[in-house]
Amino acid sequence: QVQLVESGGGLVQAGGSLRLSCAASGRTARTLALAWFRQAPGKERDLVAAINWSGALTYYGDSAKGRFTISRDDAESTVSLQMNSLKPEDTAVYYCAAGYWRVGRSPDGPFDSWGQGTQVTVSS
Repeated sequence: QVQLVESGGGLVQAGGSLRLSCAASGRTARTLALAWFRQAPGKERDLVAAINWSGALTYYGDSAKGRFTISRDDAESTVSLQMNSLKPEDTAVYYCAAGYWRVGRSPDGPFDSWGQGTQVTVSS
């Protein structure tokens, strides 16, 4: 089991930036893909971005392309999400997750370890 703790959420104006971080612990953390999901009120949880175990592969959901960057630092056991040009529709609870990315251009999951979530609010 992997333990995940997010930080870095908050309130920001539209057009601003935030950086989310997630500290991962557990024996298998470095062998797993890490990802950021988000869930807005009344909506399903969506995959925002993912990075495979080596950092060589990244995946971005349509809403994140060109604005968000995911990265991982295995020396520090962290995964980060740099979010630029934020929009009010980015408002959601953001969750860090650990799971599987075996082959292909997107993670095949499952993501079965989750953090507690961090709130991101973008004001217009």
